[in-house]
Amino acid sequence: MNPDPNLTLGSLVAARPTRARIFEEFKLDYCCRGHRTLADACERSGIDVQRVLERLDEAERPEPDAADVDWTREPLQRLVSHIVATHHTYLRDELPSLAASLEKLRSVHGSSHPELLQVATIFHALRLELEAHMAKEENVLFPYCNEIESATELPRFHCGTLANPIRVMEHEHDIAGDALRELRRLTNGYQPPADGCGTYRASFQRLAALESDLHQHIHLENNILFPRVLEAEKRLAAG
Repeated sequence: MNPDPNLTLGSLVAARPTRARIFEEFKLDYCCRGHRTLADACERSGIDVQRVLERLDEAERPEPDAADVDWTREPLQRLVSHIVATHHTYLRDELPSLAASLEKLRSVHGSSHPELLQVATIFHALRLELEAHMAKEENVLFPYCNEIESATELPRFHCGTLANPIRVMEHEHDIAGDALRELRRLTNGYQPPADGCGTYRASFQRLAALESDLHQHIHLENNILFPRVLEAEKRLAAG
């Protein structure tokens, strides 16, 4: 359901921090001018408020019944598609926008909060790691996962066994987990300081949301997808 355009930008982001990246797409200032309503801000900027509402709806619409799906039983191709459409798409949308917000925080508040330099640096490295990681999964590992599900005999993979690329992906998951733990430590559990502005609060809330999404994302791969793929490979190898 679309939010009420007569609510203020600040209150809309406070209720759902991921809306910040949509407002940033349209150059709508939810921080210093967060007291303006969405309708008023759009009118002042010459933006069709309906376009913004449609983007908010697209970004917030969950995959139908995704939380109720038993991914241990669904076809591997559907699980792979879900990971890409839900978690990879979220990261590709969120990482550049959140990186810009954290860099803005560092430039404005870094003198009084020097930990923001570490936050921005760690997040930059995490972003690069995740973007490369997703490309490897989508271009190499996931096509293998889809192939092995429908195979009647063991395919020949250039990597030998699928345990090899899976081991690399799990190691990269560990690297991402270490980065998230360090970000949580540096931000005091994503709690903004008392003098934190609206952008400060929204950025930390978005970091917390990113952490939550990555936890779900890594769980689906480490604990469901990868074991199922390796079991399928083992079964085919046994004839």
